[in-house]
Amino acid sequence: MISPGLIFFLSFLCHVTIAGRTCPKPNDLPFAKVVPLKTSYEPGEEILYSCLPGYVSRGGMRRFTCPLSGFWPINTLKCIPRVCPFAGILENGAVRYTTFEYPNTISFSCKTGFYLDGADSAKCTEEGKWSPDLPVCAPITCPPPSIPKFAELSVYKPLAGNNTLYGDNAVLKCLPQYAMFGNDTITCTAHGNWTELPECREVKCPFPSRPDNGFVNYPAKEVLYYKDKATYGCHDTFVLDGPEEVECNKFGLWSAQPSCKASCKVSVKKATVLYEGERVKFQEKFKNGMLHGQKVSFFCKNKEKKCSYTEEAQCLDGTFEIPKCFKEHSSLAFWKTDASDVKPCEADAQIQK
Repeated sequence: MISPGLIFFLSFLCHVTIAGRTCPKPNDLPFAKVVPLKTSYEPGEEILYSCLPGYVSRGGMRRFTCPLSGFWPINTLKCIPRVCPFAGILENGAVRYTTFEYPNTISFSCKTGFYLDGADSAKCTEEGKWSPDLPVCAPITCPPPSIPKFAELSVYKPLAGNNTLYGDNAVLKCLPQYAMFGNDTITCTAHGNWTELPECREVKCPFPSRPDNGFVNYPAKEVLYYKDKATYGCHDTFVLDGPEEVECNKFGLWSAQPSCKASCKVSVKKATVLYEGERVKFQEKFKNGMLHGQKVSFFCKNKEKKCSYTEEAQCLDGTFEIPKCFKEHSSLAFWKTDASDVKPCEADAQIQK
């Protein structure tokens, strides 16, 4: 039989041994905290695990008591990030992201012609919501364009509210007597403004001078302005070299300066020539002379090859040079063959076809 004194001693020894077993500092869990957090705990003390803001618990226990053994129970608690709702599709834009979990950020961009109405990024908050609110892509518009001095809108199709969408055009025109310097078409840009406006300036031209051997007609006004016109003509036997009608241009000059060119006298008495692709009798076709600019081709002989070829001659302001290769035969030299009656050389034959 064990004595009462021995039993008391053994009980005291057991109590001292057990009382000395404290629990150590609890293990760290990702995205979680422990309250209270100490380096050691007495048996019977409690600790509480909780997830950090932005994270939620899944599985496992959250509250633990330090046991007499001094060993904390195995903790299977996991803290996972909150997930924000699907950001959706940004109409006329794009959403860039990796995940929708806290604390990730998503960014936004718009297609050309649209701008972000709102922030260009949003963050998934601790509460699992996007902050700030998701934006929208709104169309870029331009206000009505400014009208330059001495100009007016020729083409302009605004939306309701008198604004214009990105990429749309407006066309300007200057008032009479004013010339435009710059592009008459302006465009609504991606910055919500218009491309550079043109300038309208008053332009005057000097009175056109009368050409020698000709005349000029223009409006009976004290001053001739931009777009005013003048017409030219020549006296008999003279040909107008240049356009019949000229116009005062934006630089204060006439679009051309026509002149009157003299006709050419004909010295050839007998020749068959090519005129505008047809054979004609030179002395008959041009009995009254050749007008400035008219061209004919004379027939010449290649004695070595016994064939004929052509050379061109043109009347230029009263001067007409007959090709040196051309030989005019007298009507009495009936036995001589005219070059126009000789078989054409190969190259000329191709031309005359």
